[in-house]
Amino acid sequence: QVQVAESGGGLVQAGGSRRLFCTVSELTFENYNMGWFRQAPGKEREGVSCINWSGDSTYADSVKGRFTISKANNNDTLYLDMNSLKPEDTGTYVCAAGPAPTVPVQWLRLREALYGYWGQGTQVTVSS
Repeated sequence: QVQVAESGGGLVQAGGSRRLFCTVSELTFENYNMGWFRQAPGKEREGVSCINWSGDSTYADSVKGRFTISKANNNDTLYLDMNSLKPEDTGTYVCAAGPAPTVPVQWLRLREALYGYWGQGTQVTVSS
């Protein structure tokens, strides 16, 4: 059974940094597109950053220049490095995995239907 598990969340002061981790099991990680989505209180879930199986990435405008997505195929782990955090970055960060059709990388952030497996999320709270 495929499992997707996030970790690394917590409380951080504005301007600080945090690294999130997502590990997956029972799938061929290197063949999957991966994404980080954010659920903020009172808001719809949004795609924060995604990376396709070949390493191309896309970011929401609100995090460009501050967040970096990366992955390590040798240990089936997805990362999200978050810098210069703002209170509006607060939310539950959810990791998703989807089989890798060839689609424009921008679609990965906008079309949740491309993902078949989702984690439970890890909470990030940025205090002002």
